[in-house]
Amino acid sequence: MSGRLAGKLAVVTGAASGIGAAIARLFTREGAQVVGIDLHPASIDGVELLQGDITDGPAMQAAIDGILARHGRIDVLVNNAGADVFSDPLQLQEEQWQRCFALNLDGAWRLCRAVLPGMVAQQAGAIVNIASVHGHKIIPGAFPYPVAKHALIGMTRSLGIEYAAHGIRVNSISPGLILVPRIEAWFEREPGARERQTALLPPRRIGTPEEVAYTALFLASDEARFINATDILIDGGRSQVYHD
Repeated sequence: MSGRLAGKLAVVTGAASGIGAAIARLFTREGAQVVGIDLHPASIDGVELLQGDITDGPAMQAAIDGILARHGRIDVLVNNAGADVFSDPLQLQEEQWQRCFALNLDGAWRLCRAVLPGMVAQQAGAIVNIASVHGHKIIPGAFPYPVAKHALIGMTRSLGIEYAAHGIRVNSISPGLILVPRIEAWFEREPGARERQTALLPPRRIGTPEEVAYTALFLASDEARFINATDILIDGGRSQVYHD
């Protein structure tokens, strides 16, 4: 590998599986020292994995404080942790609404707020938020998840502008259909779903976590030093199709 993140300390949430694990592994191969945070941590070679709940603000602040105490700096934050919350709007319970935003917006904000003072002090840093194609296009039956992902993209753009003069870049990635464990489980539950979904995608294949990870690598690296407050779609062009 080329060492595109050599000498950098990266924090990745939701790092134990799926897109988060792919990012943690790739960042490690590219020279970063990676600390992962996950509710259910698992072993990944070369990655320091911590158990943590992104909805617990004090715990996340303590985790970041501990990382700074051990390593001295944080150069990259990837807010990957999140979860689907889908419901009929009129059947949605208050606790479901709160859970959706706690997992898909508030957690990312808590981590941003925890790392930003250190990044401001060192006048450098990159934050990458993992949003979703749901933040661009509305899929019926997916409420209120798209509301939170639209907000996450808005937060990305706002923070990117607020801290640009401090050498900090804040960008997001919006994956479409990606072969993560929950999607594989869905395909197992519903025979034919894989084939139907594949046929909808212009490349006639489903994306992989590694393809999202390479985009995160680019945004985290100095190669993207003039890219800020931007969202990148990774959906094979699906969101550009007007009608099937």
